[in-house]
Amino acid sequence: MVGKKKKKKETTKEDLLRMEVAEELGLGEKIRRYGWGSLNAKEAGRIGGVITQRIKKGIYTDYKAKNPS
Repeated sequence: MVGKKKKKKETTKEDLLRMEVAEELGLGEKIRRYGWGSLNAKEAGRIGGVITQRIKKGIYTDYKAKNPS
């Protein structure tokens, strides 16, 4: 499979939301330079945790919490 190129993924609202939170946490440059795979579990979890908190608080209305309390 020599010369096979990766197909560029369309940017979704979820991708923009993740990047927005990553920027707020100071991880934007690392992601742009090395990609999402460069994040360790703590950093990725922090991004997910912030997004989950905001969804539950109703800050992001386009998304639904999986288990609303």
